[in-house]
Amino acid sequence: MYTTQILADHLMTYPSAALPAEARQSALCCILDAVTAAVVGSEIGGAQVARAIARQEFGVGRAPIWFTGESLGTTAAAFCNAASASTLDFDDGHRGARGHPGAAVVPVALSVAGETDAPADEILAAVALGYEAGIRIAVAQNPDAIRSRQSGRWTGYGAVAAAGRLYGTGPAALAQALSIAGVLAPNQEANGSSGYAKCTGNDVKEGIPWSVTTGLLALQLAERGFTGPLDLLDHHSHFDPLVIAASFEQPMEISNVYFKPYSCCRYIHPALDALSAACRRIDLTPEKIVSVDVHTFQWALRLANSVSPKTLTDIQYSLPYCIAIAAIDGIAALAPIGEAQLARPDLCDFARKVHLLVDHDIDRRFPTETLAYLSVHTSDGPTVTSDVTAPRGDKARPMDWDELVDKFRGATRKKLSPKAQRTILNGLSAMNRGDAAPFLQCLRMPLIQ
Repeated sequence: MYTTQILADHLMTYPSAALPAEARQSALCCILDAVTAAVVGSEIGGAQVARAIARQEFGVGRAPIWFTGESLGTTAAAFCNAASASTLDFDDGHRGARGHPGAAVVPVALSVAGETDAPADEILAAVALGYEAGIRIAVAQNPDAIRSRQSGRWTGYGAVAAAGRLYGTGPAALAQALSIAGVLAPNQEANGSSGYAKCTGNDVKEGIPWSVTTGLLALQLAERGFTGPLDLLDHHSHFDPLVIAASFEQPMEISNVYFKPYSCCRYIHPALDALSAACRRIDLTPEKIVSVDVHTFQWALRLANSVSPKTLTDIQYSLPYCIAIAAIDGIAALAPIGEAQLARPDLCDFARKVHLLVDHDIDRRFPTETLAYLSVHTSDGPTVTSDVTAPRGDKARPMDWDELVDKFRGATRKKLSPKAQRTILNGLSAMNRGDAAPFLQCLRMPLIQ
């Protein structure tokens, strides 16, 4: 059997009731976190454009664009919700995959569930299995042959897995869908820190919404007899098939995701947490800081790191500018970032004081760990050096359900009324008890202010 066929068989025969409690809880956390990211990203320009084009090109249906009161077809709604969830870099990620499964898998699962009225346990299993498929394939990539580390290269597999699970697609068709999705995935070779283009402050980002579209279309094509190269995951030059085809006895990759307290690239987070800890330890005010040396891994230096960003996406990929926001506006101003932080001379001036350096020990530990420490040079005292810091939200420093609820309440407070926030949280509590209907219904409500 080809690896696509083995994976498809695993995905379609795994019993929902066997999902480990930890994975089930993680799926619920991932849904909450994706909703948070989508609400705060819903009015950003790229997400608005995605909705306008989806209305024009895809047509109506009964899958909701979350909390707007509007519905489109399943593929269109998933595309729109993925665009909102990924636009501010506030969505979850996986260290081994070096990317973001949630902004693809959760919108797909909830769009299909809205069409099929799937029960809670099936939704949570589909989310967990979608993460499992996408992450396994991402981890199995051979970087010598697949140079782009962009999420859109592999999140389409997760979309196929989650949707196929909820539709009850046969294993043979699902294997073809995985094959088609792998071929039709967005190229992404130009964009991001692993790409060759230098203009990285653009709306394409990691291609996650488009991977959702190609994944769902691949599934529809396969169910009607369209075929792809079933052996595309079997070539060691590009993938390690043993990683992908391993037993699904414990599908737990979803429990290894990280959550993000700040809406910027994960490579920036350890430096932000190091600065926050240093500021708590002593009285560090922006006026006293002469310069900041950030000691971190080499990939963080491959970000655009603009000291005068022109777009919100520019901010998301600028370590110096995010340090400036944290120092001047406070760390909470990164949860999430906003238009008010653009074209700020004070932030630009501070960002120019931030110097980025590669620490070779930290670099050797990447990508398993993303670490940083800071040396803060002050005008009235000795240099302050932080500890080597891992970012909050990783497995070593996890954000639990209560912290994700706090993130949701804080980040969405300008978009959702307290009553609307309670409605969403109560819906997720009902899903946890086995009743998906209240949450699926609240996704249809016009709750965003």
